[in-house]
This record gives sequence, structure tokens and C-alpha cells, in this order.
Amino acid sequence: MPSNNNPVTNVNSNDIRCNAGGTKGVAAKCAVKAGSTVTVEMHAQPGQRSCSSEAIGGAHYGPVNVYLSKVADASTADGSTPWYKIFANSWSSKGTVGDGDNWGTNDLNSCCGKMDVVVPKDTPSGDYLLRAEVIALHTAGQSGGAQFYMSCYQITVAGGSGAVPAGVSLPGAFKASDPGIQVNIHAKMSTYVNPGPPVIADGITKTAGSGCSSGCAKTSVKAPLRSENIVLQTSHGSATLNITLGMAVTDPVLQCTAGSGPVGTAIAAPAPAPTGGSGSGGNTGCAQAAFQQCGGQGYSGCTACASGLTCKSVSPPYYSQCS
Repeated sequence: MPSNNNPVTNVNSNDIRCNAGGTKGVAAKCAVKAGSTVTVEMHAQPGQRSCSSEAIGGAHYGPVNVYLSKVADASTADGSTPWYKIFANSWSSKGTVGDGDNWGTNDLNSCCGKMDVVVPKDTPSGDYLLRAEVIALHTAGQSGGAQFYMSCYQITVAGGSGAVPAGVSLPGAFKASDPGIQVNIHAKMSTYVNPGPPVIADGITKTAGSGCSSGCAKTSVKAPLRSENIVLQTSHGSATLNITLGMAVTDPVLQCTAGSGPVGTAIAAPAPAPTGGSGSGGNTGCAQAAFQQCGGQGYSGCTACASGLTCKSVSPPYYSQCS
């Protein structure tokens, strides 16, 4: 896993696959049945899983995507095999400026950093890397400003059949100039193009703003003969992710179709406030960590940075962050 919470900003780097250091692999694998649910949990700071603060805070608005890559051995795979997208929760309009709209990261925040993702029931049995990704767009108005936070998990899928969908290469699937990567979310938006390939036919496209709703309907099905619940928790740079695999004997399975499910309430955008400037001063008694917001148009939170960090304007006048 990466040794710090720095984002990946170079879409042409191999780090775009599984983050810095992600080519090393691990010895352990988690078993998951095709058609069952993986819960991905992300938090802004390693080791921080409290629900009392935003999971992905600091105005890091953007989409949440999940990919799979079929590999020979997940314990040694480096992410160079093709990837296909099985889940997306990106953007929907609230009729305001883009950073006040509904984003996948808002839904993460509304349910303590957790996002349910169904592994498609037709996923062929075998080893896979599962790649969970957040793209933070608060400084994406300039080339190279989008911040990618991702991690890969080693899983072994059982009970599935069929063909592996066509995939894309990482790097190669993204360009710095893609409309969903270089975008000013601080202005009113009429549309947003989620970067990367479309979600496969058996995958899930969740409506941003659904909150903790899975976006899927629960249907009772014949369950496995034994209960299985395996948890893998890892810290990876700008996120701490928890993955829960398997289902209990009597549990229903989520049967999903793209775009289904109720629409809930997204987290409200902060009220307008004076634009924050540079410096390490600010509200007494608080201190923002690296890459957290400390100022900008409409920002009303803490303007002080932790020791050794300075509040710098990176997307004036909209956003300043500690670095």
C-alpha cells in the first residue's frame, strides 16, 4: 500500500492502476461469490473511520468508480491486465454550481464512507483485482489538477460463468484533457462525463444523490450452505478502505439493473462565506491535514493547517488547501 495520502495526478503513470507501490501485490486473497456484494469503505485519512466527520471531506467532490481485472494470480498481479468498470456513482444536477450538485463522494459521506458494489453474477470464476477509485475534482480546472485516489484488492471469485468483458488499459484509458478529468466544477454544470469506459451491461450505475441506498432491489434467493464473512481493511494514501465479502445463509442478494433504485437526499453544500487566502493561520482550535480544504469561495470551515503545512490557493478563487 502507498506510504502516504498523496493523490495520483499523472494519468499516464503506472500508479494510476493501483496507486503508488501497487505493483507489489500481497499473499492473501479474499473469496467472493459471483452475484454477492462487496462493501468498499473510504476515508480521507489513513486509520480514520469515525462517522462524526466526512469520510471524503475537504470539498473533494467527484465520482466513485469500481473496476475488475481478470488475472492469473491476484497475489502477484500488477494491474497491467485489462480493466472493465462494474460500478459508477458519478454526478447528478441540483441546479446549482457543480460543487453544490450531487456527487458520488457525497453518497460516501452520507453513509460513513461505505459504498455497496455487486460483483456481477456472470463474472467467470477465477482471480481478479478489484480497483476502487475516487476522482477528486476540486482543483480539476487546470490540466493535471484532478486527484485520483484508488486501491486494488485481491479477490477470488467463485460460482460464476460466462466471458470476461472487454477491458481497457491503465494507463491508456484516461487523458488529462478528458471532459470528466479537466473540468471546472465551481461553475454551473449541465452535464458530467464520468472518465473511463462505460459500466458493463451487468454492472451498476447508481444515481448520485441516492445516499446509502444501494440503488438495487433485494430479492430472496437460495443462499450458500454456510455463512461466510471475510473482512480486509487497508490504509492506502488518501483513503482507508474496508472490504466485506460473502453473505450469511439466510441473506437476500441484491439483484440490480443500471440506474435503478430510489433517489435520496445528498449532503448539502456549505453556505457562502468569505474567500480564504494563503497562510497557516485561521480558526483557533482546528487544523486541517494535508490536501484538506482551508479556504476558497463559499468555504466556511477551518482555515488553519496542521504543523508544517501552509494554506495555499490552488484553484483561485474557488479552492485553497493545506500542503
